[in-house]
Amino acid sequence: MAKTEVYSWRLSPRLKTELEEAARAERKSLAELLEQIAREWLERSHARDESDEQRTQRLRAAAMKFVGSLDGEISGRAENVRSEVRARLARRYGR
Repeated sequence: MAKTEVYSWRLSPRLKTELEEAARAERKSLAELLEQIAREWLERSHARDESDEQRTQRLRAAAMKFVGSLDGEISGRAENVRSEVRARLARRYGR
């Protein structure tokens, strides 16, 4: 895979030295070491993270709280949804 992206950040001189020493010890460039570290962290992070199915279910459950919250019994409500939402928020939060 061709590398085309550049990212930079500031770090302490001590951390930079430690990273350079680690890269030399592993006979890698600093960029290779940092990419390996980032990739391994992401893999561990995703392993702990919820699965795609769990994420989808969680997001769907959150969205479903709002589905149908403005019912169609009152004609013209769709055209006035902005003012209706603002009125409900004002009642709820006293604004």
